[in-house]
Amino acid sequence: MRYFKFLILCILLVAVTIRKVEDEKINGVSFVAAPDEVNQSHIEPVVKINANYAAIMPFGFIKNLEHPDIVHNTDRQWFGETRAGAKQYIEELRKKNIKVMIKPQIWVWRGEFTGKIMMTSEDNWKALEDSYSSFILEYTRLAEEVKAEIVCIGTELELFVKYRPEYWAGLIQKIRTVYQGKLTYAANWDEFRRTPFWSQLDYIGIDAYFPVSDAQTPSFEDCMEGWKKHKPIISKMAEDYKKPILFTEYGYRSVDYSGREPWVSSRSMKEVNLEAQVNTTKALYETFWKEDWFAGGFVWKWFIKHDKSGGEDNPMFTPQNKPVEEVIRTYYKLDE
Repeated sequence: MRYFKFLILCILLVAVTIRKVEDEKINGVSFVAAPDEVNQSHIEPVVKINANYAAIMPFGFIKNLEHPDIVHNTDRQWFGETRAGAKQYIEELRKKNIKVMIKPQIWVWRGEFTGKIMMTSEDNWKALEDSYSSFILEYTRLAEEVKAEIVCIGTELELFVKYRPEYWAGLIQKIRTVYQGKLTYAANWDEFRRTPFWSQLDYIGIDAYFPVSDAQTPSFEDCMEGWKKHKPIISKMAEDYKKPILFTEYGYRSVDYSGREPWVSSRSMKEVNLEAQVNTTKALYETFWKEDWFAGGFVWKWFIKHDKSGGEDNPMFTPQNKPVEEVIRTYYKLDE
């Protein structure tokens, strides 16, 4: 009888542990591909902000928005943008128990928006589909090899998804045959309500650049108010699909008007405003991180050379070496 009670206790403890792991927030960084290999000196700053996940982002390249061929995994790319680089990054992250989302991305020449990729003929659509399948399956096979926890099957490809939904449904089925982990797709903040295949995936993925304030220096209260029009729509999606929401990207620049159009990366915006970045970021955490239906997210973006990245005179997205870094560290710690 005593042995039986001990056995029951062990089972309950295992069940609680499993539930805790499942409920663990994804406190992630978007780990930027670089020309170089990484080592533990590059991983330690990720650990120090209490991150438990990193998005690894190999790249494919397209000549223009109407071009169907994706060039990927070549010796002309930066090391971190290739299969070998992605694997090496993951191996180093694993040494610190950092979990992984592999998030292959496309770069259109001159930085044109991937959501506008649009073919002009059926032949080109077919060629794009073949090329994209080759690209994404390359990295889903890698994900299975390294046991990556999540694969993101695409990032901000709205017109490709809109006009070729049957292709995407079939692609997801193919991916499931080679990869056993969880799947998401990174829909842009104004795209996710129209994405047709959420029922086939494990997370509703959103690149969360929602506008929350028009103020030059948005206050925390401004941003909390700004989220009130977006949050019910997001939570309703989680309820309707019975899927958790994952912010596949989130973050704000350290500039004036950072909450007005958070997706804008133009270098013409150069008036540094560290307070704006702190307030917008804190409001996002307060709005979402305590919600059961919210899985977590990946802050945009984290460079491997921490000591040489960001800084208080930097107007771009990275939180590195700015006051907002402490905000991230605090909220990521709260979930432990």
